[in-house]
Amino acid sequence: MFVTYIKTLILALLVSACSQSEPSADSNSGKQSATAVKSQTQHLQLKPLGSNVFADISNDTDAPNLRSAQMLYLAKLSDVQVEDNGKVIKILADDNNGSRHQKFIVQIASGQTLLFAHNIDLAPRIDDIAVGDTISFRGEYEYNPKGGIVHWTHHDPQGSHFGGWIKHNGNIYQ
Repeated sequence: MFVTYIKTLILALLVSACSQSEPSADSNSGKQSATAVKSQTQHLQLKPLGSNVFADISNDTDAPNLRSAQMLYLAKLSDVQVEDNGKVIKILADDNNGSRHQKFIVQIASGQTLLFAHNIDLAPRIDDIAVGDTISFRGEYEYNPKGGIVHWTHHDPQGSHFGGWIKHNGNIYQ
């Protein structure tokens, strides 16, 4: 039901966007051709912000089609880019096995919690992060029943993966 609602909302937004633009030159009836509609919608990328509100991110050339953590959790999706924000509720010990990761737990507006695994071999450590701090983030979401894990909150030195980041106290860690 949730997926059907999202599909209906996206379709309504696309129809609304197309009806607000000028009719194509090849149509005398005032209706757009299928080619014109397809051309206009190919560059449009929508991302959810909070509870089913969408914003155009087509000017963000580094961004894939981003999703909120709450939507990804409800759909039980993994390996998907996420962008959201929340409050740090717990600082965990670093994971020093293999690539080193700074770990902490963040709670987003819906109440869902996310475990962060921030690679400190590829991105700067967030030394002053504390319980109660608010962060914004972009990374890769992995579903788990406890709320999910966010990783890839850093740049990709090989350039084959979308870069992520964490914004904290006016600084961007990537």
